[in-house]
Amino acid sequence: MLTTRFAPSPTGRLHKGHAFSALTAWRAARDTGGRFLLRIEDIDPTRCRPEYEAAILEDLHWLGLDWDGPVRRQSEHLDDYARVLSDLEARGLLYRCFRTRKEILDAIGDAPHGAAEAVRPGPHSADEEARLLEEGRPFAWRLSLDRAREAIGEDAWRSLAFTEDGAGPNGETGRISVRPETAGDVVLGRKDTGVAYHLAVTHDDAVQGVTHVIRGQDLFEASHIQRLIQTLMDWPEPRYRHHPLLTDASGRRYAKRDRSMTLAELRNSGVSAADLRAELGFSSGG
Repeated sequence: MLTTRFAPSPTGRLHKGHAFSALTAWRAARDTGGRFLLRIEDIDPTRCRPEYEAAILEDLHWLGLDWDGPVRRQSEHLDDYARVLSDLEARGLLYRCFRTRKEILDAIGDAPHGAAEAVRPGPHSADEEARLLEEGRPFAWRLSLDRAREAIGEDAWRSLAFTEDGAGPNGETGRISVRPETAGDVVLGRKDTGVAYHLAVTHDDAVQGVTHVIRGQDLFEASHIQRLIQTLMDWPEPRYRHHPLLTDASGRRYAKRDRSMTLAELRNSGVSAADLRAELGFSSGG
């Protein structure tokens, strides 16, 4: 019996890609008599809006989806995330990073595209950190991969893996060796909200009892660092299924930033929920 979840961020309206992902997770749970959960990942106050959350609920109801239990909103659990950060910091696994994104990019210089996401700047010197704290400079909490490796031991580090029931972008499937270094010393506590995506999502999957994380292939690489966090916190290991991303007629994947046609626009144009479900490969009866 599976427990799956759909976890959108209320930063815009849902599109076909969201519908496919939600239906895939919902179907997997319902086919096994399991649970399907809805989580609103609204930790970014600059982009998340109540009206988008209301629209998400409207679209999911229109699709014919139901979920078990109340909707979980991450913004209502910031204290829980803060406690996890405090635990990791007390164990010496985090360090304060006062650097701005521009400073990190400048330090990288001519590094390949995307290297900013795998940066490992390391902690500031004790004197510099004390000065920056005294000045009131904002800082993020970064996970130290070096300290994490020491904490779990070399044998456990080398054997870290996650189970992929679907396929990654390059066809990866089965038991996948974890490569945390590809993500670098990721931010787990943001300067503005106090928590970052990787920590919030792994925490919530653990406390909600999610057994199968079903999501798009664009999040495949996130599994590496999330599996490490689960290990550090002794949280259960879910199975993963990364599904292909839907693309439009031009071959571009659906995305909010590209103003892809939303479910609301499809609905207003006369497309029925049954029509859309059939197009996406799901019968109207589930």
